[in-house]
Amino acid sequence: MSIDASPGFKFEINKSAENSFARTGTLTTPNGVVETPAFIPVGTKATVKSVLPEAMRELGAQALLANAYHLYLQPGPEILDEAGGLSKFMNWNGPTFTDSGGFQVLSLGVGFKKVLAMDSKTFRADDVIADNKQRLAHVDDEGVTFKSHLNGSMHRFTPEVSMQIQHQIGADVMFAFDECTTLHNTRGYQERAMDRTYAWAIRCLDEHKRLTIERADKPYQALFGVIQGAQYEDLRRKAAKDLGSLESSGISFDGFGIGGALDKDSLGTIVQWVNSELPEEKPKHLLGIGAPEDLFVGVESGIDTFDCVLASRIARSSAVYTMTGRYNLTNATYKRDFNPIDSECDCYTCTNYTRAYLNHLFHGKEMIAATLATIHNERFVVRLVDQMREALKTGHFFDLKDEFMGRFKHKSGQHHD
Repeated sequence: MSIDASPGFKFEINKSAENSFARTGTLTTPNGVVETPAFIPVGTKATVKSVLPEAMRELGAQALLANAYHLYLQPGPEILDEAGGLSKFMNWNGPTFTDSGGFQVLSLGVGFKKVLAMDSKTFRADDVIADNKQRLAHVDDEGVTFKSHLNGSMHRFTPEVSMQIQHQIGADVMFAFDECTTLHNTRGYQERAMDRTYAWAIRCLDEHKRLTIERADKPYQALFGVIQGAQYEDLRRKAAKDLGSLESSGISFDGFGIGGALDKDSLGTIVQWVNSELPEEKPKHLLGIGAPEDLFVGVESGIDTFDCVLASRIARSSAVYTMTGRYNLTNATYKRDFNPIDSECDCYTCTNYTRAYLNHLFHGKEMIAATLATIHNERFVVRLVDQMREALKTGHFFDLKDEFMGRFKHKSGQHHD
């Protein structure tokens, strides 16, 4: 029996830019449409921290991404399945994505938490672990055994288990289970992890086919393969070729995620290596990258969708984006500053509140401080990618990029996150 995804999932390229991989498109899912390129805010536990789902819709988010690992541990995928899927469970009237849990193999296993943009010019070791961290996950060819960060209980993820969890969660777009490495791993380990990820991709396709048929009464869920290979051109190209042409149980991947730790200085080059090998007609998602300057690089290199926790995470510590740079609202200079966070921003926070008020809220440790700052940062990033999409339509993307990169910097004078 074959899988007919066409009634629920489709990707169309609307316009391709000259002299780059950049393009605009339309991603159609059972829960709605995403105009691409688009930024997908992260709601790890079926919520963007401190912000109502309704507010995320109002600020322009087209879709949200949740984390399969965290939802597996709490409240459990069966709860979301009974609720009618992730969108209904969190009262989000729109498309959703879930990652596979593969990133937690990295973050739990080696203790580097959420760091994906790393420096490739440092140490190399097969058994990498961050300073003062306990290894909570162990990888073998069949899957990953890990200890819950919540209560210490032991669990086992395999490609099949990841597919089962994600099908129960019910997101419109899922990712195949992969082993996410760090740039500190040796070349030999990167090769072994890439081979393991390919073997797991086959198992994910097989289980995805089985579950889609078994759960034929549910809307179709798209499955994206994940490209690994770290900073090595031959590995990235091989992974893209292999997964781009992979078919198992009569099906292939609906799209692709570019994953793993990335050397930030080579981000565009790595993405272009991958996109040179992947099928052009399928959507490409850049996993875990969301700094403003990196979004321009990704769009130029052919990325259709992004997800990242950065905008919301830094907001909770008072760091906010503006078109001229990033700064901390807790700085003393803003105590009597009655201007909005960003005079060019149209978000709820900038329309109604001042830097002085936000400065007061953060120093007073008021919960609403995180809410207002997160609304602004998420709107800033969503709107910035929206502007890129419109600039692509009119042929002015590189003008927008040059203007933004010329203005955007930290108040310290640094240009990058």
